[in-house]
Amino acid sequence: MSLWLQLLLCLVVIGIAGWHLSINGDIIARKTGLSGSWVGLILLATATSLPELVAGVSAVTAARAPDIAVGNVLGAAVFNLVFLVVLDALYRKETLYSRAAQGHILSAALGALMISFVGFSLLLDHGGISPRLGHVGAYTPFILVLYLVSMRAVYQYEQRTVAEFVEEQADRYAGITLRQAMIRYALAAVSIVAAGILLPFVAKALAAEMGWEQSFVGTLLVAAVTTVPEAAVTLSALRLGALDMAIANLLGSNLFNMTILAIDDIAFTQGPLLASVNNTHALTALAAVMMNTLVIVGLIFRPKGRVLLGLSWISLGLFMLYIANTWVLFAHGN
Repeated sequence: MSLWLQLLLCLVVIGIAGWHLSINGDIIARKTGLSGSWVGLILLATATSLPELVAGVSAVTAARAPDIAVGNVLGAAVFNLVFLVVLDALYRKETLYSRAAQGHILSAALGALMISFVGFSLLLDHGGISPRLGHVGAYTPFILVLYLVSMRAVYQYEQRTVAEFVEEQADRYAGITLRQAMIRYALAAVSIVAAGILLPFVAKALAAEMGWEQSFVGTLLVAAVTTVPEAAVTLSALRLGALDMAIANLLGSNLFNMTILAIDDIAFTQGPLLASVNNTHALTALAAVMMNTLVIVGLIFRPKGRVLLGLSWISLGLFMLYIANTWVLFAHGN
């Protein structure tokens, strides 16, 4: 029970600190004039994905649990996509996909590309046919290049939606000075770092206690905890009526999360990271690719009706893919 309480504590700390990190990051970007720049976009992505970054580095170094690190990154991608189901249920005016801008197709397609490349590299590593560069896999520099190209490709669209959201938040917190925002941002970051360092140790102990695979714990439990900031920012954007910002935050976070995998590989000094983990992570990668593809179908087809439980058939498909992936990982983990 103490392990579950520690996991809950990490969830609360990351959730509250992640919210303040995102809000104050937005204010800093606005007050420094970075809100409409590529730097401002990366600042927002880093703020919401900091828990995944810290937990991943902690998992591959201090905790020596590479499966938790990889499971966290790929599981976070699946969680971000299944959260579109929540948005679809909450957005009652019409279906999410009939209202969303088609520019999100680019982000979803690039996300599918990066995730599929990770799954492909994982299978190559397990087949013993993937080259390496020192202690890192040859896929790591490619992931970093893909990220930079992807961010450049979606920059113009993301720039507009992020700027709109930042302006809304800045207006709501007009009384906060730049210095106050920077102090709060730093305090929130320190809190997330502390919780992120502890999280892999709790997850590793919990996996041993419950008899579960670390890949299952990383993909389901750790990923659920570290994606709380993305969920908070997404719900806030939806509440402000910035639907496109809510969607862009989820799809954009998946691009940055794949970059975290490359950083984890650099921090993991025992060899290529993907060669040292369970090959069931490839299933999560494939599930995320199928979910991205389904999102693309929804953005092109634009279904207007809701078929069950107030959800469109696209959202039902996303939810079923999430449940199927969870069941397979749980069955394998036992």
